[in-house]
Amino acid sequence: MPVLQISVQLEQKPGQLSKISDLLGKEGINLGAIAIADAIDSAAIRFIADDPQKAMQVLKNAGYADASFLDVIAVETPDHPGGLNAVLKPLAQAGINVLYLYPYLRRIHDNAVLIFRVDDTEKAEKVLKENWIHVLGDQVYSL
Repeated sequence: MPVLQISVQLEQKPGQLSKISDLLGKEGINLGAIAIADAIDSAAIRFIADDPQKAMQVLKNAGYADASFLDVIAVETPDHPGGLNAVLKPLAQAGINVLYLYPYLRRIHDNAVLIFRVDDTEKAEKVLKENWIHVLGDQVYSL
């Protein structure tokens, strides 16, 4: 089952990220992962919240009309040299493109957790499971 990532565009001005953090924090929403990609006049903020539905509602109520959900995959990744390739290689062999990835801030079973956005989520989940790679679903929200 895919994990819900929230994406928001922010202006490139001081304090914009702090506003999001404050807004979510005051509502008791914790972030398990966050990535920021900058552009000339904006920044794309992508994150996994422990309560994605509530986080989305908080953002919409605060005027972040462009906040949106995207399906991503959370994967338990071996934490040793070459461990990332244990996940990447089966995806490449299946012709699945990794659009981006970023780390989850918590671990599971002493392994790293990575968040992947791919061009075919359903196929990627199937390929990973066939290669004995642990794909996390809703459990990622409570790590």
